[in-house]
Amino acid sequence: MPNSNNLPAQIEVKVNGEAHHLPKDWTVSDIVEDLLDSPGPLAVEVNREILRQDVWTSRKLEPGDEIEIVHFVGGGQEIRENRSDILTFGDYRLRSRLIVGTGKYLSNELMQQALEASGADMVTVAVRRVDLSAKGDSILKYIDREKFQLLPNTAGCYTAADAVRYARLGREAGLSSLIKVEVIGDKKTLFPDNEALLEATQILVKDGFTVLPYCNDDPIVCKKLEDLGAAAVMPLGAPIGSGLGIQNPNNIHIIRETISVPLIIDAGVGTASDAALAMELGADGVLMNTGIAGAADPVCMARAMKYGVEAGYLAYRAGRITRKTYATPSSPNQGLLN
Repeated sequence: MPNSNNLPAQIEVKVNGEAHHLPKDWTVSDIVEDLLDSPGPLAVEVNREILRQDVWTSRKLEPGDEIEIVHFVGGGQEIRENRSDILTFGDYRLRSRLIVGTGKYLSNELMQQALEASGADMVTVAVRRVDLSAKGDSILKYIDREKFQLLPNTAGCYTAADAVRYARLGREAGLSSLIKVEVIGDKKTLFPDNEALLEATQILVKDGFTVLPYCNDDPIVCKKLEDLGAAAVMPLGAPIGSGLGIQNPNNIHIIRETISVPLIIDAGVGTASDAALAMELGADGVLMNTGIAGAADPVCMARAMKYGVEAGYLAYRAGRITRKTYATPSSPNQGLLN
């Protein structure tokens, strides 16, 4: 990289995790040419968004840009280890495996604090009509879009047509083509309507959406959703807002074996041990709202959920010991006194 002392009018950006001071009139193409004599096949990501090569020359740098440049290397073990902590679905990459909701908090200021404490990269927001009496007030004013990727959802929809409509409205409003699809089948249990969910998923995938469907903990339905093009599946751990924890751990284990897309447990998590168990069963992530927002101290619970997800993920990667009926001594028998 050029010496910043010799170049006026510079801005600071990050390239592959390192800070650099570069001329403010530079483009992404300038960075690639400056770094590599013969670039070869590579991909560029700007602020976690993959940048098509035909716009490298027109995409000017902006202060605070985070740029990742990747190419191909032999083997794969090192790359797998470096990227194993990244949750990926579609074009989205998350460092945190905890996704949190933004509803049910006593105040938007409390929500802000809980989001920060959770360490999450992604937060859910519901698509709703504008309240004309709110004088321009919006929950988005309290969410730092530089820190958090928004995951709009179709909460409250009871038909496939409504879910598709809400998703399209969310995209038109600028919330991207990422969508968590909910189609509820029963007002009392809030269980998903499998048939309508499959229909909505098929339509939205064809419409270019990155679809994350909220579904029952049914391995067959999860596999069908994957086959339709869902970027991840989000089976419930228990009914929405119940706090009951994982009710059917064996189903989650079977789903993990059945699908290859990310598995994100959604709904029913009440405390950090529930989140840890979900991850120990092989989930790639956990989404929750009520478990944090409804706690006596939401900020403290958000922090606990963060650690619960991290602990469960590490435990799953480590591989637990085999369960045994009888004891096995941890100290050697050799050397005992007679």
